[in-house]
Amino acid sequence: MSTANAFLTAAQAKDFKALIQQVPYAQFLGIDYHQEQQRFVLPFQPHNVGNPRLPAIHGGVIAGFMENSALLQCVVDHPQNTIPKPINIQIDYLRSAAAKDCYAEVEMVRLGRRVATLQVRSWQLHSHKPVATARVHMLLE
Repeated sequence: MSTANAFLTAAQAKDFKALIQQVPYAQFLGIDYHQEQQRFVLPFQPHNVGNPRLPAIHGGVIAGFMENSALLQCVVDHPQNTIPKPINIQIDYLRSAAAKDCYAEVEMVRLGRRVATLQVRSWQLHSHKPVATARVHMLLE
């Protein structure tokens, strides 16, 4: 089965765990999805630390986590025969991400015929204190 077909099958079933298995970078980061809370999880792993003196999770890891979360949510919200491609991502880093698990919620702001706009909020201990927010535009085929 091709990657696009596996994506489509998992997306139609709303099986986030199967989708994550199709994305090597999401697997490397250790991204998971908690169905009960409807949010993505980035479990803390030592190789995700960018500044060992704080220690803090690398900003690129946070960005990758948020981008992958947006992609996976977009695939589930709008199953199609091709995988959406990111057009642009705007990330606002609001505070340092400590060496702890991170969480993300994704909201589909607008779903057009060609472009989807998503808002991602990532936090650690308290959802009202995000470590970063992102606005993501995905190209739909």
